Amino acid sequence: MDSIQAAPPPGDPQAFANARAKLDRLWARGRAFLGSDLAIMGGAMSWVSEHTLVAAISNAGGFGVIACGSMGPDLLEREIAATQAMTAKPFGVNLITMHPQLDDLIQVCVRAGIGHVVLAGGVPSGSAMRAIKDGGARVVGFAPALVLGKRLVKLGADALVIEGSEAGGHIGPVSLTVLAQEVLPHIRDVPVFVAGGLGRGDAILGLLEMGASGAQLGTRFAASTESVAHERFKQAFVRASARDALPSVQLDDRFPVIPVRGLVNDGTRRFLVHQAETLRRFQAGELTKEAAQLDIEHFWAGSLRRAVVDGDIEGGSVMAGQSVGMVTKIQPIREILDELVEQAVRTLMQRDALVS
Repeated sequence: MDSIQAAPPPGDPQAFANARAKLDRLWARGRAFLGSDLAIMGGAMSWVSEHTLVAAISNAGGFGVIACGSMGPDLLEREIAATQAMTAKPFGVNLITMHPQLDDLIQVCVRAGIGHVVLAGGVPSGSAMRAIKDGGARVVGFAPALVLGKRLVKLGADALVIEGSEAGGHIGPVSLTVLAQEVLPHIRDVPVFVAGGLGRGDAILGLLEMGASGAQLGTRFAASTESVAHERFKQAFVRASARDALPSVQLDDRFPVIPVRGLVNDGTRRFLVHQAETLRRFQAGELTKEAAQLDIEHFWAGSLRRAVVDGDIEGGSVMAGQSVGMVTKIQPIREILDELVEQAVRTLMQRDALVS
């Protein structure tokens, strides 16, 4: 497979070529698994990772992934067809394991010839994984801990993604820095892709040297030229710093809130007020525990769409990872990928220069 060759920066072209060859060796396993020029996956972001963005990532040398989210089979089928009309490069589909029509969605992927299905949102059933693999596709699973990673490999996962709490959207409790140390030395049977808070190529390089096969990025791609997100949504990313992307807060252990990382706004603050009022009503006997939990969970219903599609960045859910602080402008996908590669290659060149 020929790798996309970014134009070498000013300096020694041979040194650049040598460093680029080293980078390609480091992520060769990830490239081979994905069938892409670069072992960089696009994170599956609901309302953002649709055919335009996915095709752009794949055409630029990365590996785009459609976010199925709550789509039904018919809509997913149309989304896959629209992506295939825009790219001949490989791309994948992310399915939520809790989707009530998961089996039907898997068959849509199989019929469309999708080569990689990413299963997120929980440990998938053995039958779901068999259906994907029997259909000729590879399964990528999310492993928030070493024990779950080993379990997924035993179930038949062909690759893993370990995503740290620095990521945007729904997150686990452990940072990528810790997850990488916990998982990468101990899972060698399948490729492992790292995700969460990644915004620079030199950071990706360090994780490749620890044993990762590639990386997954979402936040930087969400603010790209090709992203269909509203312009106000993208500009919010440009203005934000890492400390603006915080996880949602849970007020009471009796009413769990799945942590979601996003930019703090009026909606975030109103969610705290809503939780407090719901707790008051529960304690006053006005709501059952079940009704109170449902009321809390429904607060954000439709809010991500309002932010991404309608541009309501004050009341909607502006999901973003902590790498949002590295989004300084709206860039084309190819420019982002070239920048990531150049940052990794420059770091390797600097090391080579020090050694010599």
